[in-house]
Amino acid sequence: MKIEVRDIPPRAAWALEQAGVHPLLARLFAARGVSTRDELDDGLARLLPLSGLKGAAEAAVLLADAIAADQRLCIVADYDCDGATACAVGIRGLRGLGAKHVGYIVPDRVVDGYGLTPPIAKRVKDSGADVLITVDNGIASIEGVAEARALGLQVLVTDHHLPAAELPLADVIVNPNQPGCTFESKSIAGVGVMFYVLLALRAELRQRGVFDAASQPKLDALLPLVALGTVADVVKLDANNRRLVAQGLRRVRAGALPAGMAALFTAAARKANGATTFDFGFALGPRINAAGRLSDMTLGIECLLTDDPARADELARLLDGINRERREIEGGMRDQAFLIAESLLAEGVNGDFEAPPALCVFDPGFHEGVVGIVASRLKDKLHRPTFVFAASAAPGKDQELKGSGRSIAGFHLRDALDLVAKRHPGVLLRFGGHAMAAGCTIAADQFEVFNTALSQVAREWLDAATLTRRLETDGPLAPEYRRTDLVDTLQREVWGQGFPAPTFSEEVEVVSQRLVGEKHLSLKLKHQGQPVDGIWFGHTDPLPARVKLAFRLDADEWQGLRRVRFLVEGAEI
Repeated sequence: MKIEVRDIPPRAAWALEQAGVHPLLARLFAARGVSTRDELDDGLARLLPLSGLKGAAEAAVLLADAIAADQRLCIVADYDCDGATACAVGIRGLRGLGAKHVGYIVPDRVVDGYGLTPPIAKRVKDSGADVLITVDNGIASIEGVAEARALGLQVLVTDHHLPAAELPLADVIVNPNQPGCTFESKSIAGVGVMFYVLLALRAELRQRGVFDAASQPKLDALLPLVALGTVADVVKLDANNRRLVAQGLRRVRAGALPAGMAALFTAAARKANGATTFDFGFALGPRINAAGRLSDMTLGIECLLTDDPARADELARLLDGINRERREIEGGMRDQAFLIAESLLAEGVNGDFEAPPALCVFDPGFHEGVVGIVASRLKDKLHRPTFVFAASAAPGKDQELKGSGRSIAGFHLRDALDLVAKRHPGVLLRFGGHAMAAGCTIAADQFEVFNTALSQVAREWLDAATLTRRLETDGPLAPEYRRTDLVDTLQREVWGQGFPAPTFSEEVEVVSQRLVGEKHLSLKLKHQGQPVDGIWFGHTDPLPARVKLAFRLDADEWQGLRRVRFLVEGAEI
């Protein structure tokens, strides 16, 4: 691993500090591309305007007409946290804006597969709906949209995934990544797209005189759900997404959050009044995702929809139990995947064993609901684009493999799949996704063909520099900033994908080290001559007496005393 230090534009850091930003935060923000105080303004008035989001105005007309005609609306959700929160936002928002009949259907990961398929369209029609609304899916559902339209349904697609060359023939599409859309936040999550559609609908209803600016329903109560889905989907936290997340966090900390979210905080043993983006990404998000991975995402959506604290508590505890089961399954799969990956390592020119440029791993015992998490773990360990496959458990699909992939910087995973599909027609039965995460389905007897084809693309696109693991940091930490109040200050900010949490790096002295729990390295360090505790989770190899570490700041509490400790992220040895 190579530890690198981000460039900090001195003029930007100085300008932020002069504008009243804390000197440490000024340095951190400048290193992440922020140059003026205005960019840190997270007020709702600073959100990108509706006018740039192609299809939003047309979607508002379609929905306003449907509400006026007392039509039945049905949302087709996705089975991850973004899809679940988008569905909950859609239902709560539409009901608040006057829709009397709003239902939803969420596909089963195993039985139905991803997105709006023809059978799902038929189920929507059979439910008595007049209008079908997709959230966090639909842009690739050519056949499903066609079937829905043939059945007489109006179709509104709201999505954020990258479209293929052919778009579905929906009545309206709202997706910032569709051709001709000038909306600047191409990274907005599916839940964010749905929130914007509701803003457009409210503006349309206001224009029709249904209510005025004073009497219109408030939509800001939906922002905690928008923030949760945005962080959990690991989309890039550009300025607009950071504003949405900051607004949601502010309400959560003030106690203005849905009962289900409050119950999930309790189930995860976290405190809502001190909520951070870490809580969304690593505590609440996984518990909701677990329902879609191992059970039925209806549980997650119902948890986010209920206003009954007792029911919310019951569902949150159920989701917590499913998440524990997910962790157990993941642990076994991860160990097996690591063994398979180790068998693929080859001796490099310097005597070290190196992974191939891309990894594809399959085992008949893998659970398809957990392959994405295991792919992420394997990618993190070996720093290679990685696909993990499981045999499809869907009826009649036992000869198919379902794969989930995670990538590294410099390797656009969906584009790579597209190239594989062009070079080897028929190998990929279905695929889709983003630059850093994608999914696909292949025939079981085509695994080796796919493996070879993906490795070939990786050899062409990746070089030694890209394949070297690099950890970007914010450089040395001044000793006066090693304070618990500053830990709290940092944790209150919005960090995440594309706007990473502060990680510092410098050479320290290792005074002592020991294993705790058989898998974590507990450290006594000297940082600039002063003692500080450290811990490296999931790491067991001993460190030399002096070493360059990359670390985050944390506050550890023991017997009522709070002390700063270093959470080690990596070492350059």
